[in-house]
Amino acid sequence: MKAPTMSATPDAIRVLHVDDEPDFAEMAASFLEREDDRFEVATAISASDGVRRLADAEFDCIVSDYEIPGTDGIEFLETVREEYPNLSFILYTGKGSEEVASDAITAGVTDYLQKGVGTDQYTVLANRITNAVEHHRSQRTLAQRNQELRRYERMINSMHEAACIYDAAGRFELVNEYLADWYGTTRSELEGEWSSLIPHIREHAAGDPYGDLLAGNRDELQGELEGDFPRHGHAVLEYRLTPLTVDGTIEAVVGVARDVTERKERERELRERTEELEELTTQLEDQYRHLFEEAPVMAVVTRAEDGEPVIEDCNQLFVDTLGYDRSDVIGRDLAAFYTPESADALLDRGGYDRALSGEFVREDRTLLAVDGETVETLLRAVPRRDAGDAVTGTLAMYIDISERKKLEQETERLEQFTRVVSHDLRNPLNVAQGRLALAREECDSPHLEDVSRAHDRMSALIEDLLTLAREDGHVNDPEPVPLAELVESCWRSVETGDATIRTNVDQTIRADRSRLAQLLENLIRNSVEHGGTDVTVTVGTLDDGFYVEDTGPGIPEEHWGQVFDAGFSTAADGTGFGLSIVEQVADAHGWEVSIAASSDGGARFDITGVSVA
Repeated sequence: MKAPTMSATPDAIRVLHVDDEPDFAEMAASFLEREDDRFEVATAISASDGVRRLADAEFDCIVSDYEIPGTDGIEFLETVREEYPNLSFILYTGKGSEEVASDAITAGVTDYLQKGVGTDQYTVLANRITNAVEHHRSQRTLAQRNQELRRYERMINSMHEAACIYDAAGRFELVNEYLADWYGTTRSELEGEWSSLIPHIREHAAGDPYGDLLAGNRDELQGELEGDFPRHGHAVLEYRLTPLTVDGTIEAVVGVARDVTERKERERELRERTEELEELTTQLEDQYRHLFEEAPVMAVVTRAEDGEPVIEDCNQLFVDTLGYDRSDVIGRDLAAFYTPESADALLDRGGYDRALSGEFVREDRTLLAVDGETVETLLRAVPRRDAGDAVTGTLAMYIDISERKKLEQETERLEQFTRVVSHDLRNPLNVAQGRLALAREECDSPHLEDVSRAHDRMSALIEDLLTLAREDGHVNDPEPVPLAELVESCWRSVETGDATIRTNVDQTIRADRSRLAQLLENLIRNSVEHGGTDVTVTVGTLDDGFYVEDTGPGIPEEHWGQVFDAGFSTAADGTGFGLSIVEQVADAHGWEVSIAASSDGGARFDITGVSVA
């Protein structure tokens, strides 16, 4: 009996020849191996011997005689089929009859061949074996390929993006529902059509990357492509193509694509809006710098170092007035430019601490020029905050009062300055804030938060500039104004939370309606800010005017003489300018405004000298 030889050759054909005549089996094996060098033939002399051989080694085909000891070829075939249903089996027998052939076919024989004379029979047998094995192998390969394709089909159909399998020519072999919907058709209609993506890739790439993928010269093909696609239209796609390998052979290409057209459009719009925001921010910074330099007062920006002011920036008027070069001023202690008495007020008497806390009103300060001369000024200072709303220093403005004759000119410049700030700086800031709101709807970027904080900082600085610069004692021609109606309108214009308004007035007075509204809104806002959101505000009638009082904690009597000073506030976060505006409006109308305690212990403001219409 010839022992089987296991070859490393992948296309070897391993044959088990079962025949009760060992010499014939050995001779047949020799002739078969001479016919095709792929043959590796082992022999067995009985069915039981053949079964043992099958258990010990793998074979591609069995060649069996019909007449074998203890059984016959048909029974041996049935035994083999129970354990190896797909193994090729050729009945090669000297006893040929229609009955044997019929039984063999019924039992599932692969082929049937009668023994002949001469050596030509081995050529025929070799051809029959080769055909049977190669047919089985091709069927197995096809089954494996179909199994692999079914696996990919399940995977592709479960994906929530466009996925498909392309054949070697670039046609759709398999597509999922997502891709079919993208093309506006069905899977069955799309499968078999030429892909639109593959020609686009080949058109815009050097060489033939798709061919390289099929040839195994690259592991994947991915990128982004923009173009027009039949039955869909213009689109931007992100794609990734990989080889589909079955049994070591590249059979097709798996493609996954994502339509990123809308995302790209949003990114483009976001870039444009970000560029607009950056441009607007730059314009605002330039305009702020221009206004800072052109302010009709000496302006100084300080930073707090160990609780003491260091000059971080100043405008040209400050250095020109004192006779310094800017480089001699920036980075130096602010106290170095004060007389000793003013420096004492700044540091020892807590002037800078009050400015940092927002409690600073306005005080006289005497500055020292480079030649030793003094400059008398009126100082106004407010806290300066960083993007995180932390107080980092102050914005201080010094009005030169040493030459009273120039006061009128300075007032005019202040008015012009106020108009420029209100129009030329606020308008682009509003546009920038609006653009920022639109950009935030499109994406979440840390850069936008930085822009927002920059806007907040500029807005605060603008308000500081306007508050410090505005001095308006003018009213338009008075007209009859129904007081109760205006009070209700002003109440709706102020953020009042759960506060309550009571209007006990039934009179019409002569006033500039807009300036009177400004007075009422500031009094209402003052009551809500100091009395809380549940405060009750009452507006009532006096013999020659009206009053506004609340149920809040009131204002300590020791502060009554200061409440109308600009910048003074009993609240830590107050600006200190609301009641100053009230006094300005009253003075402009020729009225008197005074403070008292309400019947509930809150604050009360009496406005008298009012003309009734």
